[in-house]
Amino acid sequence: MNFWQDHSLEYLEMAFSYDRMERIENPDGYGIKTRECGDTIEFFIMEKDGVIDSISYYISGCKHTNACANTVIKMAEKNKIEEALKITPESIVEYLKTLPQNEIHCSELTIDAFYSALQNIKKK
Repeated sequence: MNFWQDHSLEYLEMAFSYDRMERIENPDGYGIKTRECGDTIEFFIMEKDGVIDSISYYISGCKHTNACANTVIKMAEKNKIEEALKITPESIVEYLKTLPQNEIHCSELTIDAFYSALQNIKKK
């Protein structure tokens, strides 16, 4: 088994990108979720006129969760909030192509935190 050959280019790009990992003060939307295993993901969303202007995240977790977080950002940024709410764990898995079956929970954790941040925007 070779990690580099076993994964799609999409997965590798998303798993090893950390340029959007930062905590933002006073975001328009904030969401955080933690799994039983201790993996935690936070999303920080800036919104303008119902459109997601920028997203950053912070994780304490594995490369799979990092790949899922970056995929959500790629799919959601510059789109309307209503469109972003259509992103599912399945659409993340489909985009990444090679997220291991036993790591699907990472896409679910990511979506839970992301939806939480979107709901936080709606409350404001």
